[in-house]
Amino acid sequence: MTKSETKSAGGTTPAAEVTAALGGFLSEFKTFQGDIKTRLQQQEERLTMLDRKSHITGRPALSTATEIAAPHQKAFAAYLRSGDDDGLRGLEIEGKGMTTTVASDGGFLVDPQTAATIKGVLNSTASIRSIAQVVQVQATSFDVLVDHTDIGSGWATETANQIETATPQIDRVTIPLHELSAMPKVSQRLLDDSAFDIETWLAERIADRFSRAEATAFISGDGIDKPKGFLAHPMVDDAVWAWGNMGYIPTGTDGDFDALAPSDAILDLVYALGAEYRAGASFVMNSRTAGAVRKMKDADGRFLWSDGLAAGEPARLLGYPVLIAEDMPDIASGAVAMAFGDFHAGYTVAERPDLRVLRDPFSAKPHVLFYATKRVGGDVSDFAAIKLLKFSIS
Repeated sequence: MTKSETKSAGGTTPAAEVTAALGGFLSEFKTFQGDIKTRLQQQEERLTMLDRKSHITGRPALSTATEIAAPHQKAFAAYLRSGDDDGLRGLEIEGKGMTTTVASDGGFLVDPQTAATIKGVLNSTASIRSIAQVVQVQATSFDVLVDHTDIGSGWATETANQIETATPQIDRVTIPLHELSAMPKVSQRLLDDSAFDIETWLAERIADRFSRAEATAFISGDGIDKPKGFLAHPMVDDAVWAWGNMGYIPTGTDGDFDALAPSDAILDLVYALGAEYRAGASFVMNSRTAGAVRKMKDADGRFLWSDGLAAGEPARLLGYPVLIAEDMPDIASGAVAMAFGDFHAGYTVAERPDLRVLRDPFSAKPHVLFYATKRVGGDVSDFAAIKLLKFSIS
């Protein structure tokens, strides 16, 4: 085949045609690739803009949904600020048909969020409540049935008569509920200021007043129109202890620990408590007593006191947690400045779950009073579960 025969009619060779076609294809592919990249970039920009718009437009919707979901909170805020109770009357809570009005005593149930805040503060404060048994009741009192004796037992044989065992003794402890109240006040001008968070302010003031009143009553309350504290019951030497009394261990020194072996009294206190209670037991004392105790060492020079290893973890004495309750007595002559026991078994706090507020704009003009009330009671439910340390010779 001659050279002239390999040329096409247009004067080009097949190789040249393939090269030209390939070059055109690559050029078109690059153009196509660039076009796809541009379109993807534009699509990404559109999605970004839509996402931003959805966030911006979504914020009011979320706020609206929250407002719709909390009609009681809005109505309660309106009542606190202006006394407008139209939104509260007949309002149902959580669809259960429970009215927010309290016709007999006046006032309205506190907003659930505010009530939860107050309850959280009460549970977290340094009070016997934090280690006691807390029950919710709807009645005016709460009964605790305590079986503190053994029914007895015996070994049976195939032919012998069955021996009759002893009858258990049941004690009933009745804990009446008392009305705990607080009456914070605020000026109407401050209530008219929309920047003032009335719900948070009210919750903090009520929680502060309630927590301090409860903490005192659970330790030393006399039981008259208030809970009865565990230190208000008769106290006897633990050697002659009987049900209905609080057993104590003397330090052997009037108004102080023993000079030579100060920690012996604390060890005696621990082992005066029954083994079934020691696993869940705690020490209770105030800061001054804790300051004296944490200096004590054992025979090998090791401190009896150890601080909590993590945030929020209580300090420990001889391995048992310590509750610092400032309402406990100071170390003094004949004082009962330390307690040790399983307070979850030994002390019961009974309360009603509702918290009420009555707005009074007349009694303290130009201020507005908020009369907040709740019903709570407390008493010793197991006298064997708590032991006391008395700073006396006997």
